[in-house]
Order: sequence, then C-alpha cells, then structure tokens
Amino acid sequence: MRSLPCIGLIVNDSKEIAVEVALTIQSRIESEGHSVIRASSAGGLVGFANPDQHMRMLGYNACVPKGFDASMALAIVLGGDGTVLSAARQTAPLQIPILTINTGHLGFLAEAYLADLEDALEQVLSMNWSVETRSSLVVSVFRGEQRRWEALSLNEMALHREPLTSMCHFEIAIGRHAPVDISADGVILSTPTGSTAYALSAGGPVITPDCPVLQLAPIAPHSLASRALVFSDQEPVTIFPATPERLMMVVDGSAGCYVWPEDRVLIRRSDHPVKFVRLADHEFFQVLRNKLGWGLPHVAKPDMQ
Repeated sequence: MRSLPCIGLIVNDSKEIAVEVALTIQSRIESEGHSVIRASSAGGLVGFANPDQHMRMLGYNACVPKGFDASMALAIVLGGDGTVLSAARQTAPLQIPILTINTGHLGFLAEAYLADLEDALEQVLSMNWSVETRSSLVVSVFRGEQRRWEALSLNEMALHREPLTSMCHFEIAIGRHAPVDISADGVILSTPTGSTAYALSAGGPVITPDCPVLQLAPIAPHSLASRALVFSDQEPVTIFPATPERLMMVVDGSAGCYVWPEDRVLIRRSDHPVKFVRLADHEFFQVLRNKLGWGLPHVAKPDMQ
C-alpha cells in the first residue's frame, strides 16, 4: 500500500458539529502515522471590498492556507456547500483534491455525510478513491490596466445594481464575437457546476459537469429575446457596465466588490480546476434526482370518485 503524505483538514469553525468531527478525523488520521494540517474555511471567504477603501488587489493565490502545499494527498472539508466553495479557493491553486463531508443542510456538493464518516476515512487511508475535475473561473475587476480585485469561482459571478430590482444595462463581449447589449436586473456568468445554483433560479439550463462550456444568464431580462446562452469555456468574457451608478458583483455568494462605470469585469476559465475526491461512481443525474427532484417519475393522482 502506498504511503500517504500530509492530509489537509479545512473546517467551518462557526459550526460546532464540524469542529467536533474535525477532532475525530484528525485523531484517526494521526493514529495511522500521517500528519494533518488544519485550516479554517474562513480563509477562503474573500469578503466584500469596501468602495471607500483600497480594493483587494491580491491574486486568487492569496487564499491558500499557511502550511498547505502541492505535496498534500488531499484535503478533507467539513461544512456545507458554502464551506466547499471557500475550500475550492484555498486548494485549487495547488491542485489539492478535496473530500467534502457535509455537516450542513442540502449538501449538493457533498461526497459523504457524517453517517458515512468511518467508511469514508477507511477509503481515504487505503487510497481507494478517484478524482473528478470541475472547471472554475478567475473573476477580475480592472480599471484601465490595473487589476483592482480578483477571486476564484467554482459556481458563478453575478453582477447587478443595488437594489436588485433596478434595471441595468450591460455591454458583454464573449471572445472574438461581436459585443452584445443586455438590459436586465443583472447578469450571471456560471460554470457547469454553478448551473444548478443561482443560474438555475434565473431560468438557465442544467449543464452536466463534464461539458467544457460557460453559461450567461440574464436576471429578469427586459426583453423576450434575452435568454440564457451557453458557449465554449475557451472564450473569455468581458462585461462593461453601461449604467451610471455603481453595481455590486457577487462571486459564489460569499465574495465580491463594487463595480463602477469606468471598470470592466473579466471572467475566464482558470488554469486551476477544482478537484473533488470521489469515493464511488459520481452519477450526476442521481444527484439531481436526490437533491432537486429532477426526473422523478410522474405518478397519477388517485381517483377521487
């Protein structure tokens, strides 16, 4: 059996159950002779840049936790889907696979649950697992040639006005194609993984994770012709706000900054995908069925006569 190098442990420290389970996991791994480096998932919460202060000009590599390096076999993530999104920013730059163990609610991105913890650890320690790669985005805000803000995104970038119910105008350039104008309450640019998140609520299609595409979905568009668009993820996207007021950009629901009329938002596929540890075959349609009720068989109503 191959020996395991160091294992990372990323924990949502705000959840008591996650903290308790982390102690159990660390004790078990260390009892097998392997070292553990623990980090808080808060390190992946980029936060929201204050428009009255300096913007966050650091690149997305700044989220990597202290002590983490590319030699790690994997990192175990304890928390809900929000924790997974944070952990993705912390591990993708080093290409460290993550095993997601849900201690939250829906757990759409979870690979295992607390009831499966013992079996999951057994598979990890015996190296009986595979890796699935998910594409991610680099979201950057530029003013002229100066990068003012940047973050890694597994799900999506949303750009809208405050309040959300105000119409905005956007000029959007996709790769080499002619720019398009969209009038809507906002726009969402998502990965296939993010197609089951905010973009789905905005009326976009579900995209299987293996498709090399991105999705542009208007939020409450002001034209019947404005609908979700799916295109190659090799095409970078630049969004120019054509609204005189500042806009709010939100990345994965937990990071963002203000975008002013003189700014532009550049979104491109990252060279650092997010790697998920799989303990069994990952059947995407089954996940859709279990989590979102997609594809459930139609059952006729009973005869009321």
